[in-house]
Amino acid sequence: MHTSTPAHRGRRRYAGLAAGVLAVPLLVSLVPLPALADHSAAPGSVTLVGSLQSELGCPGDWQPECAASILNEVEGSPGTYSGTFDVPTGDYAYKAALNGSWAENYGDGGAAGGADIPLTAQGGQITFTYNHSTHVITSDVPESLVAGAAAHWLAPGVLAWDLQEAPEGSFYRLYSSMDGSLEVIDGVVTNGEFIDLERSSDVLNPELAAASPHLKSFDTLTLPKKAARQARHLLKGELLAVQLAADGTVLQATGVQAPRVLDALYPNALKRTLGLSWKGQRPRFDLWAPTARQVTLQVYREGSGGEALATVPLKEGHDGVWSLLGEKDWKDAYYLYEVEVYVPETGKVERNVVTDPYSVGLSTNSERSMIVNLADPSLAPSGWNSTKKPALAQPEDLSLYELHVRDFSISDTTVPAGRRGTYAAFAETGSDGMQRLADLADAGLNAVHLLPVNDIGTIEERRDVQAEPQCDLASFAPDSDGQQACVSAVAGKDGFNWGYDPLHYTTPEGSYTTNPEDATRIREFRDMVAGLNGIGLRVIQDVVYNHTAGAGQESSNNLDRIVPGYYHRLNPTSGAVETSTCCPNTATENAMMGKLMVDSVVTLARTYKLDGFRFDLMGHHSKQNMLDVRAALDELTLKKDGVDGKSIYVYGEGWNFGEVANNARFEQATQLNMAGTGIGTFNDRLRDAVRGGGPFDEDPRVQGFGSGLWTQPNGAEVNGSPEEQRARLLLSQDQIKVGLTGNLRDYSFIDRTGTEVTGADVDYNGSPAGYTADPQEAITYVEAHDNETLFDSLAFKLAPGTSMDDRIRFQTLSLSTTAFGQGVSFWHAGGEALRSKSLDRNSYNSGDWFNLLDHTGTENGFARGLPPRADNADKYEFMKPLLADPALKPAPAEIAAARDQALSLLEIRTSTPLFHLGTAELVQQKVSFPTGGPEQTPGVIVMHIDDISGPDLDSERSGVVVVFNASDTATTQTVAAAAGQSFELHPVQRNGSDEVVKDAAFDSATGSFTVPPLTVAVFEAK
Repeated sequence: MHTSTPAHRGRRRYAGLAAGVLAVPLLVSLVPLPALADHSAAPGSVTLVGSLQSELGCPGDWQPECAASILNEVEGSPGTYSGTFDVPTGDYAYKAALNGSWAENYGDGGAAGGADIPLTAQGGQITFTYNHSTHVITSDVPESLVAGAAAHWLAPGVLAWDLQEAPEGSFYRLYSSMDGSLEVIDGVVTNGEFIDLERSSDVLNPELAAASPHLKSFDTLTLPKKAARQARHLLKGELLAVQLAADGTVLQATGVQAPRVLDALYPNALKRTLGLSWKGQRPRFDLWAPTARQVTLQVYREGSGGEALATVPLKEGHDGVWSLLGEKDWKDAYYLYEVEVYVPETGKVERNVVTDPYSVGLSTNSERSMIVNLADPSLAPSGWNSTKKPALAQPEDLSLYELHVRDFSISDTTVPAGRRGTYAAFAETGSDGMQRLADLADAGLNAVHLLPVNDIGTIEERRDVQAEPQCDLASFAPDSDGQQACVSAVAGKDGFNWGYDPLHYTTPEGSYTTNPEDATRIREFRDMVAGLNGIGLRVIQDVVYNHTAGAGQESSNNLDRIVPGYYHRLNPTSGAVETSTCCPNTATENAMMGKLMVDSVVTLARTYKLDGFRFDLMGHHSKQNMLDVRAALDELTLKKDGVDGKSIYVYGEGWNFGEVANNARFEQATQLNMAGTGIGTFNDRLRDAVRGGGPFDEDPRVQGFGSGLWTQPNGAEVNGSPEEQRARLLLSQDQIKVGLTGNLRDYSFIDRTGTEVTGADVDYNGSPAGYTADPQEAITYVEAHDNETLFDSLAFKLAPGTSMDDRIRFQTLSLSTTAFGQGVSFWHAGGEALRSKSLDRNSYNSGDWFNLLDHTGTENGFARGLPPRADNADKYEFMKPLLADPALKPAPAEIAAARDQALSLLEIRTSTPLFHLGTAELVQQKVSFPTGGPEQTPGVIVMHIDDISGPDLDSERSGVVVVFNASDTATTQTVAAAAGQSFELHPVQRNGSDEVVKDAAFDSATGSFTVPPLTVAVFEAK
């Protein structure tokens, strides 16, 4: 979701006691929403947001812009806001949102972006009150004796519960009921049976605390051995942990969270093959559902409608897996599971009809799972089994291109209409889009990173039903709000979404195929991979295992309806599903959710011969999760699996935020923690130093090295005084230098003060700029699908009046910091040609209009109107004058010039192994920044890669010198080690289309390099 944390998913209504709701949109940066302090400005409005809004007159739930649930400031009580509403009977969840957006929102306990607050309404009026000094929002619903799901069954004989007061003589019980009939009436638990518990400790034992560190201070309650042996049976019904007074009166009661004990009881399930498999020509079905009472398979001939041709019960195994061997004639039919299971959310035993979480094929709109044999030769393109992969010696050689399947061809008229926006477009070798990719590949690009292509929960797969904007969008003014209004009116009903709304992880998305009803998507996905491989590009899939598009009994998500309360990460006291990612967070620390992730990745790698995986919000997974993925991929071989698993690259977003932040629940897969694993993380340090500021700046005009900081100030007060700008620029230069090494934590160099430091010593907002142990662990980028494109960021930041020629030079200079760095280079599709999204910071649901990717070179996407209000209205005052300025709209010749300059960067990167040395030792030995220290020129970075010292890695060159001149004047920089050598401008630049760089020169006598303003020049010594 994003290059940091995306705001790109749809929201669905859901409420419940032991499960949560979709709450805030995905963050759109590399850091979490800041915790806004008590002194934050008084809000313009406070909205009660939650799963009850549709009952209060809003068009839907979780809508911060809805006026029907506004809280009014209480007269005589500044900072206090209140509202009384008629709320129907039901379970809900809520929080407070300020100023009509998700930018500032508060949940449980007043935490910024905090957990949703559960609410059980009995029907009638409820008053909600928000206190801005504490950010706490409350209701006047009396607290119930039964609250949340604060007890945790961790092992067959152990429960944990954070008990408060324990009056003399109080005691504890675990109540159970197989029919969900437990109630607390007048202080007495009615119905069901109970087991006496012993309060044995006020903390967990070390082993359990290590497995669940967020519960380490909870009290320990133990079950008798005989009762512990009944755990499997008890877990199939309703459970209530109860504290009673000496006289037997209930003091408090709570639901029970059971994931840990399920893992303890069913360890052998980890060894099972789950989902659909084949025994000869007969399909086998295996579903892990340890809390189910019964599981039945329903088989259908068609993907929708019709009577079941077979309804067969499955048999439960001792490992919690229900199994069935099917019939030969079921091939290419469809199936569903009916799972009879107790659901804490509803308090009843439900019969849930669900698809298979392990589905490898689906019918239209994911209605039914498909009984498809992935080994069927008819599902593979010609030569699939002998597909040759583009060569890759090491991960550091990668140059990645982040691309959205629909963007790629939906507007490409050289692709047949029925194939536009689909996988099939990548097999159209003569199209403009494929020619664009072929040109990039010829220049040195070697991998395409596809935004999510797994089954997506928020895109209508029937193309004839997808909505289109009902306006002449091109008729509106460039700064009009008409385009966004028209596009937003069909958002969620059109065919566009980034795709971070996973429904099934291992089946390709059906809206990207020419026929979503059958196995066509499998064949066309393979055609796409083969087509990209054929022009020299490896294929990487963006995968989203950290959250689901929905949760709970009302959701279309199948996980929570098969094993309720297991697959999602729950708040430790309320039991609400945590939603810090944007949506219901999955609990991949639970064994079987972790297994689902690993099994899915392995299946995708084998089935589609993928070359890499990019993990969305990887910091919400544990480090062990990612090591398990890496180990499983490493086991794949060409002979056995058709892929070399060791060559598959793994990387992701290592952001540290939410309920798992700072290793609260496990050691996270965050930037610093992943050092030494070989798994890459996105490098926000270089990104922010080059662009300036960060993704959440209130004023988007904060400048950086690549946008004119100090050297060409834009006049915005937010940049500070000239002295402050200079100091920040020099710090940015140190951060960029560390980034150019691959963000190595131990790389040693002279910083701006003249001190010898390591990469880890350089500050980045209180964290170390250097954090990797190997260059392949840094994904170096200056733009991605999240946040504004580089062109749009520069539109905000560059000084007014900056010419288009200079804007192109800033663009090229910024991109060069990724191309010439030792880490993995990452570009956003279209960035080489000034791609704009009309200043949209979060285009996840902004339709084809704002996500235009034009292959003809005539349109870059700028000035197509104000972007959608929901995520951009707070920046409209900055946007309108920019969009209205015709000087900021590049002409085709200018787009072509930018493209030529960008492709030259790829050619240079590919021309020598010196830009991807491959180890920290070689980087330290060969890479230096000889003009650093307190006397360095602000706005200029000089990098020397010396191939004389150490092993000879490039027989054609003795070294290269790169001068990044972001200043407004020509610069002359002396590199003492270069004196007497014969450096020349790189032939790609010497013979290229950029006339300015050709004025760069080298003086052998003095070792001095002279470079024009706003230019990156690469010199090589033969």
